[in-house]
Amino acid sequence: MRRLLSLISCLFVLPIILLAQKTDSRSALLSMVETERAFARMSEEKGTRPSFMAFIAEDGILFRPKAVKGKQYMAEHPLPPSDKRDLLSWTPSFADVARAGDMGYTFGPWQYKSDIREDRPVAWGHFVTIWQKQADGSWKFAVDLGISHPEPIHTGVLLTQPQSQPPGKQRKSDTERAALLTAERKFSEDSAGSGAQKAFLSHAATNVNVFREGKLPFTGKALAAEAIPSGAGLWTWQPEAWDVSRSGDLGYSYGTYWLKGNGSAGMETGNYFRIWKKQGGAWKVVVDLANPVPEKKN
Repeated sequence: MRRLLSLISCLFVLPIILLAQKTDSRSALLSMVETERAFARMSEEKGTRPSFMAFIAEDGILFRPKAVKGKQYMAEHPLPPSDKRDLLSWTPSFADVARAGDMGYTFGPWQYKSDIREDRPVAWGHFVTIWQKQADGSWKFAVDLGISHPEPIHTGVLLTQPQSQPPGKQRKSDTERAALLTAERKFSEDSAGSGAQKAFLSHAATNVNVFREGKLPFTGKALAAEAIPSGAGLWTWQPEAWDVSRSGDLGYSYGTYWLKGNGSAGMETGNYFRIWKKQGGAWKVVVDLANPVPEKKN
């Protein structure tokens, strides 16, 4: 259930915000969103596993619980026979693409039924997905991760819309990949040195969205800061993979984080997934997701 830490259509329909700076990127955005919706439809019609196999990139990443190559993992871990068919459903509530139209992301609510015949879902959450355009023009997802949280009590929330930016010059991906990694490491260093909340406020975009296990999403920097460790807690992380769009204005990273609690509280570790966007010439965090991985018991 990892898109059970990563997806689901909702009974409460959220309006989707579509962002684009140019006609070509808007076309890419619309096709990416339709791909996400087709992905969700296949999950409902044919099952979760077939839909994931159809829409994941060849080197796409899932978390089981650590990062694995999704297609290989699913092929090596077939589902056991069952007289039940579970149902994972989701819908995107937000989408954005790079100016080059080669990379984008979606997020939104998911819900899960252990059997399609059940009247009500048994779990809820939010997913975050990075999409990349393939050589044939289709979209496949590169990374997918999410959180679970209690059943929402609202029927819908309109998420904050980031300000659009004027088109910019194309940049070399290698240069911007290095710049994004520098920003990622600086964020972790600042968190260790000056405190997690102060570092977050410095590196996050005004319209940032934060996802934490067991909690409904936090939207906007001021509200999202409440989800960031405060006090003497130490929050650091190590990026394992990252990439940027050809236009050098959108990127992502994922890896492992460590959170040392105050006083006698123990150490929490898990996966993080972060989306960055170039704003005012600097990389800023627009999505921050942390998903704890339980310690293995001996």
